[in-house]
Amino acid sequence: MLMVLLAATRILALGDSYTIGESVAEADRWPNQLARELKAEKPQIIAKTGWTTDELSDTLNKFLPREHYQLVTLLIGVNNQYRGRDSEQYRREFAGLLQRAIGFAGDNPKHVIVVSIPDWGVTPFAEGRDRAKIGREIDLFNAINRTETTRLGAHYVDITPVSRRNDPTLVAPDGLHPSAKQYADWVKLIVPVAKRALSSP
Repeated sequence: MLMVLLAATRILALGDSYTIGESVAEADRWPNQLARELKAEKPQIIAKTGWTTDELSDTLNKFLPREHYQLVTLLIGVNNQYRGRDSEQYRREFAGLLQRAIGFAGDNPKHVIVVSIPDWGVTPFAEGRDRAKIGREIDLFNAINRTETTRLGAHYVDITPVSRRNDPTLVAPDGLHPSAKQYADWVKLIVPVAKRALSSP
């Protein structure tokens, strides 16, 4: 019965460069890897490199889904941090996006997964920058998105520790974004939560 349910799963993935899989092949994007693990349909991805919370929201204003999704994921905020945006502005805008994600999941928060923001401060791209400051700000933004996720009753997956591992094979050739290998490690953490979400009424 569960396999039948997973085979029919429609996934919507919302986010930025991490969700669109900048610098990796389409098949290696984590939403695509997740869909394969769940034996689901190819995911619909609404994401673009560089997007902040408000830019994702502006795009969703024009998005008219034909039906509800069985699973919706949301990973957004790194560009708010990178551009020095206010954390309370992030809280407001993230909460609004999470509400919309819940709406796309048929108003069921148990079918929504928020993924934490990875720490780009450990990558070669961050050479010469204040890596510790970047890490602290990422932690602050993740504390906010975790709090809002809990408040609204959705699921949360913390992939940030994976992103902080000192392993050059986890970074894409651009020196900034995750490699296919790192995304696979994310998916290992996300799959059990996704299966619980899909089994929720």
